Order: sequence, then C-alpha cells, then structure tokens
Amino acid sequence: MKQLVAGFLGALAMCIALVMPVQAEVRKDTLALQDNHPKTYVVVKGDTLWDISGMFLKSPWKWPQLWGYNQQIDDPHWIYPGDVLTLKWIDGQPRLVKNDGIIRLSPKAKVTQLKDAIPAIPLKDIIAFLSDNIVMDSDELLAAPYIVGSTNNRIVAGAGDRVYARGTLIEDLSRQNIYRPAREYIDPVTKEHLGYELFKIGEAAVGSKKDDIITLDLRKTREEISALDRVYPSQKTVIQSIFYPSSAEDEINGRIISVLRGVRQAGQYDVVAINQGAREGLEPGDVLTIYKAGERLKDPVTKELIILPAEKSGLMMIFKAYEKVSYALILKATNVIAIDDEVRNPS
Repeated sequence: MKQLVAGFLGALAMCIALVMPVQAEVRKDTLALQDNHPKTYVVVKGDTLWDISGMFLKSPWKWPQLWGYNQQIDDPHWIYPGDVLTLKWIDGQPRLVKNDGIIRLSPKAKVTQLKDAIPAIPLKDIIAFLSDNIVMDSDELLAAPYIVGSTNNRIVAGAGDRVYARGTLIEDLSRQNIYRPAREYIDPVTKEHLGYELFKIGEAAVGSKKDDIITLDLRKTREEISALDRVYPSQKTVIQSIFYPSSAEDEINGRIISVLRGVRQAGQYDVVAINQGAREGLEPGDVLTIYKAGERLKDPVTKELIILPAEKSGLMMIFKAYEKVSYALILKATNVIAIDDEVRNPS
C-alpha cells in the first residue's frame, strides 16, 4: 500500500512539474489590465495610442496585443477623434474594438484627412530633436568642415550673411546645415568616449568652392554663426515620424547621461540621452523602464555607507539610435528622473 501511495505521489509530482511551465507561460502571455480601466472610451483630439493603451493596460508597450495587431497589414490602427472603443474578451484575451465590435483592417468608409488620425505618441515633444540634434564620433567631427570667418572680418554672422568654411564637404550638396558642438558624451561606467552631441543653429547654401575653402550663404539661423561651428549635410532621407512603442528585444542595462533641455532632472515628455545605442540592439520604438538610482545612506549601527536598491521611476521610448548613444522620450514619470538613473528592459 505504501509503495502504491508513493508511486501515485511521484506520478502526481511529475504531472505538476510538466503542467506548471505551461501555466506559467499562459500567465506570462495574459495582458494585465488596470484595476480602474474603463469599459468604453470615446477618442478625443490630443489622444495617442500610448495614452489610450495606458488607460487599459498596466504595460502599455504591449499595446499591439490589446489592439489585435496584424503583422500582415500596414498601419492597421488608424483611430480618429470620435471613435468609440469598447473592451471585449476574444478567445480569453482582452481586445479593444471600434464602434460595432469589428476590428477594421481596411480603409475607413468616411471622409477624413489621414493626418487627423491620432498618433502613437506625442510627436510634438520630439519633432525638433528628430532633425536638430545629431551625435558624431571623434573621426566624424574632425572630418567635418569648420567655419573660419565671415565677410568684413566679422566675428559672428546671421541670416543673409556670407561665411567661409575650411575642409571637404562630407556630401557635395547645395544645401548644408551648420551645427555647434554642445558636449562630449562619456560612458559613466566604462569611461568610454561615446560621441559628441551637436545641435543645428543654421542652414546655408553653398556658393562656391576653391581648394579647401567653401563659401556659404546663410539662409536661416537660430543663433549667431561663429568660428569652429561645423558644416554637415542636410537630411536627404525622410525623417521617421511614426513610432509604435514596443518592448526592447535585447537585454539593456544603461544609464541616462543627459537631459537635453540643459538641466539635471526631467519629467514626462522630456528628452534624454542614454549610453546605449544600435550596437546594443536598440532601435526607434523600443521601450525601457527607468530606475531611480538608489540613495546613499550611512548605517546607524555599523556606520557603513550603503546604497539603497534602485526604484522604478518611469518609462521611456527610444526615438533616435546612434551607434553608442540614443535619444529617448520619457512617456511616464512616477518620480523625478535624473542623470545617472538606470534604464533596463520592461519587466
């Protein structure tokens, strides 16, 4: 009898061991809904897919599952102000459906401009950074032509003035941008040189070239152009302006190295730079969790200096990835976010 019971218990344990991983996988794939999520929602002007997904999901970056994303259809989720969204359960999973409960993956049969569809994220907060900020490594910076002066020996110049640069144009185009080096990025952990940040201060037309002297006529300027500003070609490709946030696939362990509006702390919809880039597998749309660096305290008993664990403080989305540095938009902030805070994959 004891042998029979022991055999039964052993078989039961084996069954449990086989079933548990499957159950764990099912739980892992199930979308976690917000406790106070609405049952229906009417889209209003100013909404984004991220905002709406955050009303329903605890993990907004899993929005493709909520919206029933179809990989074979291009841009399947054109949502417009006035659309009524309803949360329903389909095959045991929560899904957002529009109006009559049918997820429409074909063009809408109503007259409206495509630009009126709500965006995935608030583009107005990053649009300037898409073209006005660039990161160069040391070799690129040294290779770019630099301003040597302007007509009449003026120290600075503005729109309508003529300036001269020395060097070889990286791309022989009739239109060039003028950039000013802002800072050098150094990895806070490895001390590796990551690149130089430059911001756009003007646009110019190439007048003529003689030997290594380039004549430039300034068309637009945001700041006065001066010696050592760099000449770099205008964007030839269309700048990416549609982003669909999703979880980063590769393991990321990085740090915030800059807040681009020039202060040390940041909040929601501010832009920051991190010390990870394309070489770590990052690409536009990747979402990362921000962890506030643990505070340093002195143990009252041992008098040792201890560092408290890092705490979650927000979410960010990569919108521009260079080789070693990326720019990201803070989508959510539950605490003050600062330089040296950690960034990791969403849990």
